[in-house]
Amino acid sequence: MDGFIAKQNPKENPSMNNKQATSNKKYNHFSFEEREILALELARGKSQKEIAVMLKRSPATLSREIWRNSGPFRRSYKASEANRVSRIRKFRSHQKDRLKTPEIREYVERKIKEGISPELIAGRISLEIPGTKINHESIYLYIYHDRPLLIKYLARSHRKRHKRGHKNKKRISKIPNRISINERPEIINNRTRVGDWEADTVVSRESTSALLVLRERKIHLTFIKKLKNKSAKETKKAILNILSKLPAKLRKSITFDNGTENVLHEEIAEKLELKTFFCNPYHSWEKGSVENTNGLIRRHYPKKTDFSLISDDEIKNLEDWLNNRPRKALGFYTPYEVLKDCA
Repeated sequence: MDGFIAKQNPKENPSMNNKQATSNKKYNHFSFEEREILALELARGKSQKEIAVMLKRSPATLSREIWRNSGPFRRSYKASEANRVSRIRKFRSHQKDRLKTPEIREYVERKIKEGISPELIAGRISLEIPGTKINHESIYLYIYHDRPLLIKYLARSHRKRHKRGHKNKKRISKIPNRISINERPEIINNRTRVGDWEADTVVSRESTSALLVLRERKIHLTFIKKLKNKSAKETKKAILNILSKLPAKLRKSITFDNGTENVLHEEIAEKLELKTFFCNPYHSWEKGSVENTNGLIRRHYPKKTDFSLISDDEIKNLEDWLNNRPRKALGFYTPYEVLKDCA
C-alpha cells in the first residue's frame, strides 16, 4: 500500500542490532586481571587483535590502553605499572585547580618572590583584588605541587613545624632593678594601646657589629639600627636616637631580654619617660613580636653575615620592607598604613 511503511524486524536487520548494542553498552575500565592477561599475552607475542578477542574488547581499546599506561618511554607494558599510572590519572582528573585564574596565580607568585608569606597573601588579596578569596593552604599546595621553584622564597623549605621548647636552667640576672614581665600591666599584654615596644639584637659571629631591632606590639611598626658593637652604651644610644624622634604618645614601655647590653635600661626609661620590663630568663618567646621580626631579618641576612659590611641604606630598605608588609593582626593592612591613623 502507498504510504505504508513496514516495521523493521531487528532479526532481519543485523546492522540495527549492532548500533543498539553499541549505544546501550556501558564502558568499563580495565581491571587489574585484564591488564595481567594483556601483559602476559603481549609478552608471548600475540597480536592486539587476538588479545582483544580473548578479553572481548575492541582492538582500539587495547591500543589506547597500551599507549596511555605503558611504562617510561612506552618500551613495555606491565600490569602493575599500568594500574599505577591509571590510578594517578584518575585521581588528578578529579582535582580542582588550586589557584583558579591566571590573575590569582600571577599575584601569588609575585608576592611570594617579594618574601610575603602564604597566610599574609591569602588575607591581603581581597584588598588588592576585590571579591577574591583563597586559602593559604591552597597557596602552599600550589607551590609544593605545581611550582616547586618557589619553595626557596618561603621562610622555611619544609612544611613541618617544630615544637618550641626551652632549657630548664637557672640564671642570675646582672641587670639592676629589673622589673619582671610578670608585673607588666594587662593593657600592655593585651595590645590595646600604641606605644609599647619590644627590643632585641641580631648578632653575628663574623663581626662585632650587630643590629638593634625595635618593634611596636600593637601596630607592628619596626625600626632597625646598626650597632658598632653589642655594648650597653651603643644599645642605649641607638634606642634614644630612634624613639626620641617619636611623639610621646608612641613611647610607653619597652620589654627587653636579659642580655647585658640592656643594663642601662634605667637611663633609657628616664630619658624617654617610659617603663621597662624584662622577660624571664631563657624565655625569649615572651617577646614574640620582635623574635618574629628577627626571623624575617634572618631571611635577608642569615647567620654568619658580617653586619659591618651592610650599609645604612640597605638596612633602611629592609626596614621599609618590613613596614610595608601586610599583617594578619592588622586586618592585612601594613604598619605604615596603620601608623598614619596614629600620628
